[in-house]
Amino acid sequence: MNILLVYPQYPDTFWSFKHALKFVSKKASFPPLGLLTVAAMLPGNWEKKLVNMNVARLNDGDIKWADYVFISAMVVQKTSVKEVVARCKHLGAKIVAGGPLFTTEFEEFNDIDYFVLGEAEVTLPPFLEDLEKGQARHIYASNERPDISTTPIPLWSLIDMKQYSTMNLQYSRGCPYDCEFCDIIILNGRTPRTKSKEQLISEMDSLYEQGWRGGLFIVDDNFIGNKKKLKTEILPALIEWRERKRYPFALLTEVSINLADDEELMRLVVAAGFDVVFVGIETPNDESLVECTKYQNQNRDLVASVQKLQEFGLEVQGGFIVGFDSDPESIFQAQINFIQRSGIVTAMVGLLNAPTGTRLYRRLKEEGRLLSSSNGNNTDFSLNFIPKMDHDKLIAGYKHILATIYSPKEYYERIKTFFKVYKPPRANAGKVQSHQIKAFFKSIWFLGIRGNGKRHYWRLFISYLLKSPPKFARFILLSIYGYHFRKIVMTQP
Repeated sequence: MNILLVYPQYPDTFWSFKHALKFVSKKASFPPLGLLTVAAMLPGNWEKKLVNMNVARLNDGDIKWADYVFISAMVVQKTSVKEVVARCKHLGAKIVAGGPLFTTEFEEFNDIDYFVLGEAEVTLPPFLEDLEKGQARHIYASNERPDISTTPIPLWSLIDMKQYSTMNLQYSRGCPYDCEFCDIIILNGRTPRTKSKEQLISEMDSLYEQGWRGGLFIVDDNFIGNKKKLKTEILPALIEWRERKRYPFALLTEVSINLADDEELMRLVVAAGFDVVFVGIETPNDESLVECTKYQNQNRDLVASVQKLQEFGLEVQGGFIVGFDSDPESIFQAQINFIQRSGIVTAMVGLLNAPTGTRLYRRLKEEGRLLSSSNGNNTDFSLNFIPKMDHDKLIAGYKHILATIYSPKEYYERIKTFFKVYKPPRANAGKVQSHQIKAFFKSIWFLGIRGNGKRHYWRLFISYLLKSPPKFARFILLSIYGYHFRKIVMTQP
């Protein structure tokens, strides 16, 4: 068979990094790891082609070539998904759909021929078996949480790695926490399931052998869900592999804030090559943390916890939310103050939305406050529920946060705050890539010559160039991120 795997387009959001990618001449941040993994599960004698619409155009010829079109997507890609489905139906192509969007909202899509929902290790094999017999059902679903030690290495040969700024791998699925607004436990459960150190190393070897050198995102929703295994098996194996391969990857991942409570684990994480962690801070308002059952963030000095991570050599990227029922009208300035004091330069602030199936979704539905399903984009000023705070005040306050924290003055001031605490890791970070050199010169042109914050840019540029080359390289990167964030804020209505 001929199988076309399609990954729909993302809208232009904070997470797209569209404007930053131009500095390094890349088309997308990450390849579609889910589809590449599914491709490796399909029969080896089937012809496979992948079109990531964030990298390349989907042509009618691609669709006509395929016996089946496999689509996977997240909720934020919903608009593009509907366009792809309409094109496929117009051209008479059979569609197989799976992934997060369809697992939680498959009822919204009437033109899909086959749904393979949940985790593919469980639902894809019976679909393929029935398809071979000519008796495939419309829906394949299961609540089973598979052993991911059987998951194959992604089929990297389907992509051109030069189009991406960072590669990605998965070590674990599931998160031990149960935040009210989060759909991770719906998709992956609360018990973290992990791969073996041998399996993880073999996946890293596969990327290394493909010639990849650079950033590697471990996509787990909470990388430290099983701390004991990390300490005793995984991180020591990564440290040994990294030294043996001469530091080919810079690692980033997502963690909960309680990583800051474990100095041994922080040291191992940094020694293994991690230099960036995304942490869901959400809010400095204690009542809102209680409301959303974000227990791991309660009863702690969040700024001190962030700075502890920074001291150990980790850049903390933070997720923040406004729109909780418990948010007072002072929350907007409180968020600004927290972000500036913490030195979280990459601060992703979004409006609260209720993803389908979450506890928040169910509660709001019972209260008669749910308006629609979420569009997955919490940075476009849309809400899918009726907030307790006056709607116009909430939107105005949210806009004020964005306009403030991404203005050149506050943004570069936050970089200074971060670097006062941050201690760059001493380990060799690998060779300088050609696209990093391009980014350096483009940053001078777009930020130092044409930028509206060039005075702040040059002041820090000269300071870190002379005093701290390790910090200087990260300063260039963070400056480019700021350019992207300001572009996003300026294009919002």
